[in-house]
Amino acid sequence: MHCRFLLFLGLFTASLSLAADKPNFILINIDDLGYADIGPFGSTLNRTPNLDRMAAEGMKLRCHYAAPVCSPSRSALMTGCYPKRVLPIPSVLFPASSLGLNPKEITVAEVLKDAGYATACIGKWHLGDQPPFLPTAQGFDHYFGIPYSNDMGLASEGSKSDLDKPLPAPKKKTAPLPPASFGGDETGLKGNQQPPLPLLRDTTVIGRVDAEGQQSITRRYTEEALSWLRDHHKDPFFLYLPHSAVHFPIYPGKAFQNRSPHGIYSDWVEEVDWSVGQILDSVRSLGLESRTLVIFTSDNGGTARAVNAPLRGNKGSTWEGGMRVPTVAWWPGKVPAGTSTDEITSMMDVLPTFAHLASGKIPTDRVIDGGNIWPLLSATSGAKSPHADVFYYFRGLTLEAVRSGPWKLQLSGGGAPKKKNDPAKLAPKNPAEVFPKLYHLGNDIGESTNLAVEHPDEVARLRTLADKMKDDLGRDGIGPGVREMGHFANPKPLIPHDAP
Repeated sequence: MHCRFLLFLGLFTASLSLAADKPNFILINIDDLGYADIGPFGSTLNRTPNLDRMAAEGMKLRCHYAAPVCSPSRSALMTGCYPKRVLPIPSVLFPASSLGLNPKEITVAEVLKDAGYATACIGKWHLGDQPPFLPTAQGFDHYFGIPYSNDMGLASEGSKSDLDKPLPAPKKKTAPLPPASFGGDETGLKGNQQPPLPLLRDTTVIGRVDAEGQQSITRRYTEEALSWLRDHHKDPFFLYLPHSAVHFPIYPGKAFQNRSPHGIYSDWVEEVDWSVGQILDSVRSLGLESRTLVIFTSDNGGTARAVNAPLRGNKGSTWEGGMRVPTVAWWPGKVPAGTSTDEITSMMDVLPTFAHLASGKIPTDRVIDGGNIWPLLSATSGAKSPHADVFYYFRGLTLEAVRSGPWKLQLSGGGAPKKKNDPAKLAPKNPAEVFPKLYHLGNDIGESTNLAVEHPDEVARLRTLADKMKDDLGRDGIGPGVREMGHFANPKPLIPHDAP
């Protein structure tokens, strides 16, 4: 009996030691947040005291790249790859899509789960809504949330208009559309074809999100996350918290509605800050701050509602304002307080970095484009970005820009013309606009001065780097390095069109 007790005690102590050695991870991902929408990145409109404190106690990543839009950005975060490598679609996924992130891809959640972590995704997923594509099939023990954007539901239930706008009358219910009527587009249902907006717990629809549900969604995500943290804080954990905020339609919670003098968008940014404060306070109260890395970021640049200053452009573009996002890393005692870095980091670096810290296994049978940025986050002397030599800017299937060091060559596109609230100096859209354009981002973060004529050597060097993509992902279309997406036959809406 004595020997058995000692054996049990030894195993229990070893288990506690293992848990103590492995850091926890929390990744908070906001939807469509502008570069200067929060205090640490220069906001003078929105009050963000919790993010201000997070940055004061951590590190600002001032050159963190996502993708121009939602689904590609999230695929990069999950897989450590350029979006085009694993999710080669023109834009984003929609309800009842036959496409999704291939279940054969190895996600950061799967890497951490294999390393002994509890895993949860709470919020917007947007990598496929059919059974093989949901978070619980991609390495997460638990899922709670809306599986795609909060504007992909019924207009009569608030999905197509902001909180302060009247709702249209419900349309006459029709029979469910057969798969062949889904518009012939594998990416899913669009516009008025979209079904009611579902709320899932794991794989089960537990409700439909109407206007009132939109207004409570940030609070519900936060409460679910806090409950999950309390239940799993004794084991190593990975909490992925991708908010629906601040994506259109804008629905700040009742406790935040009309609190800001700058309107409901600012109300919702301030509610996001409240949510961040709740998560960090929970980490502190559970005594986990010394072994928990928290990263706050956005899935792409802000829309015309946002402030992206001093960057050029908005969401949907490959200008800096479309892809460079406000990011903060927090881990007291590990990430130096009150610091920042201008080295290139990206969503692709999450998987390699978390795997390194958790002693997890990075897949070796496939290309991983990201790298371990822990040397940067810990301010190791001489640390450099894994993308210092080259970083590629894709919009959909097209390579529109390439960067090396401070130099960026805009090959084409760039994105939409200047929006009303875009503070950058952006010339009007001109079909005859001449490319390429060369910018020195170290001196000209707003991409206002084209230096292509003055520096033909840099243009030639960057063109050569861009041409290397012909043999990998392709400059346009599908290259040999693009992997197959997941396909699901006969996709169906999670809530039928004719549901009461």
